[in-house]
Amino acid sequence: MTGIKTHRGANFGHALANRERQRADRHRSQTFAAHGKPIGKNHAVRVTAKVDYAVRAAVVLARAARTGTEPVKGRRIREEQEIPLRFCENILGELRQEGIVRSQRGAEGGYWLARPADEITIAEVIRAVEGPLANVRGERPEVIEYPDGSGSLQQVWVATRAALRSVLEEVTLADVASGRLPVSVASLLEDPDAWEPH
Repeated sequence: MTGIKTHRGANFGHALANRERQRADRHRSQTFAAHGKPIGKNHAVRVTAKVDYAVRAAVVLARAARTGTEPVKGRRIREEQEIPLRFCENILGELRQEGIVRSQRGAEGGYWLARPADEITIAEVIRAVEGPLANVRGERPEVIEYPDGSGSLQQVWVATRAALRSVLEEVTLADVASGRLPVSVASLLEDPDAWEPH
């Protein structure tokens, strides 16, 4: 997987400098879910720091669009979300290249969403900064050729991608910024087991 990783113990995506990795891990361990439970490491499916930062930056822009306080300075995004400088600059640049964000230089400049927040999904943000939602060893699961004896492993990876899409392509930046998720996604959170580590 790319935006979401599946190789236990592997070196995932864009490597962080030791200090930034420790800071990201510290931040994750201190982040609490809506039900007051800490979000820890999940070794089966991992959201990279880059994806987390990109979505958070985009949500800041979605909130600014809703309140009419755009454009937003890069510094405000960095400070508000505690995003390392080089990550923030790179992420905003990639979001701009993919047509999700626009920017303007100067005293009155800053960043804003290129389209309404309710038209931009979390999946789009992930694809903008890390490519396809799911891949296995750098390849799309539908094109992988497995040797005999692998059973239905390919189908498992394709189904995993479909499950990711069912959430990430349904949730928009506006949903996250407003704190109101689609019913189909919010219903997944009603199962107490969803909040438990495995």
